[in-house]
Amino acid sequence: MADTVLDPVTADTARAWTFLSDRVMGGVSQGVSAYAQDGNTGYLRLSGEVSTENRGGFIQMRREISLPADAQGLVLRVRGNGQRYYVHLRTSGIKMPWQFYQAPFDTTDNWQEVRIPFSAFRPSGGFQRADLRPGTVRSIGIAAYGRDHRAEVALAEIGAY
Repeated sequence: MADTVLDPVTADTARAWTFLSDRVMGGVSQGVSAYAQDGNTGYLRLSGEVSTENRGGFIQMRREISLPADAQGLVLRVRGNGQRYYVHLRTSGIKMPWQFYQAPFDTTDNWQEVRIPFSAFRPSGGFQRADLRPGTVRSIGIAAYGRDHRAEVALAEIGAY
């Protein structure tokens, strides 16, 4: 299948994204996601301080999404502070809020296209289903996760290939 732009980030599409942190479970991480523009490029920026205190360790921006059943992976246009970040996918078969599929990506301070095949996603949160079926994906999250650090990652576009 050819690349399919699912959502370039615009002022309108940015409203579909929500911010979530480990504070929902007693953690102390702090952050925000906000829409901004760089010339003609709209983007969402996730920034904050991730802390593993109190069994926490994440901040995330997330939205509902549907993917083509025959997609092979995701395409992201991102930039950041040189840190590693994660894509979290939740599917219709996942019931518990702490369960998701996860794949990492690295950032630079320049916009770059990152391709993540679905075979790179691993289950997290105690469930064992290893095969991610793209047609069952219901939400996508961009997360700063798993270690104490300053987060700064921007997303301009998402696609499927």
